[in-house]
Amino acid sequence: MASSSSSGLTFKLHPLVIVNISDHYTRVKSQLNPPPLTSTSATVNGVENQQQAPRVYGCVMGVQRGRTVEIFNSFELLYDPSTHSLDRPFLKKKQELYKKVFPHFYILGWYSTGSDAQESDMHIHRALMDINESPLYVLLNPAINPAQKDLPVTIYESELHVIDGIPQLIFVRSSYTIETVEAERISVDHVAHLKPSDGGSAATQLAAHLTGIHSAIKMLNSRIREYNDTLLITYLAMFTNCSSTMNELVDKFNTAYDRHSRRGGRTAFI
Repeated sequence: MASSSSSGLTFKLHPLVIVNISDHYTRVKSQLNPPPLTSTSATVNGVENQQQAPRVYGCVMGVQRGRTVEIFNSFELLYDPSTHSLDRPFLKKKQELYKKVFPHFYILGWYSTGSDAQESDMHIHRALMDINESPLYVLLNPAINPAQKDLPVTIYESELHVIDGIPQLIFVRSSYTIETVEAERISVDHVAHLKPSDGGSAATQLAAHLTGIHSAIKMLNSRIREYNDTLLITYLAMFTNCSSTMNELVDKFNTAYDRHSRRGGRTAFI
């Protein structure tokens, strides 16, 4: 696997996508592995044991403007990795539903969970190429590692490389930045205040990484309010000037009309 992508694309990942994937993984894991009645150790050297950890699959959606790809949302897929079978009718239905709500979004690629991209992941990757010829791959590592400072999320692109004289499609890492909007703060705040009984989850770990975004949002909101206040004062000043001009015009009209009314015995118009 190549170390980094050479496409030159800029990726912006929204927190809602991370929360969605983490929630998907947590639900599936809870269904397959109900919590035991007695607490047992589930970590090794501070990292969660993933022997029973399932893999989940889904699509990521967003927009591409020039060389900038912005990933806004995601939805789950029905995919069987043992047979590499993708439920096409389910995918089509989901795509149509999201198109009605988000007409400007389209499928950018897919997501899964795990510690690293696997060769078998290329099956679903190729299966989605009829929807997007260059799909991206968002991989979330659900293992809890308190020592890790970076987000446990990796974005891969696929590139055609010649290996041993044979052209092969391989995954390459791509850098990304976290992008957020005001509406997403509600979801992130909710996850940040969760206190699971197992001592943590991928969602809460991710939320901890995203708390720094909140201060930036608050600062931005403050600047927006100041800007709105400035606009309001400007508008009020403009209305005051217009009112003053109108009053002067009415006074002049009354003066002229009053002179005319004296001759005709009529009262002023205003």
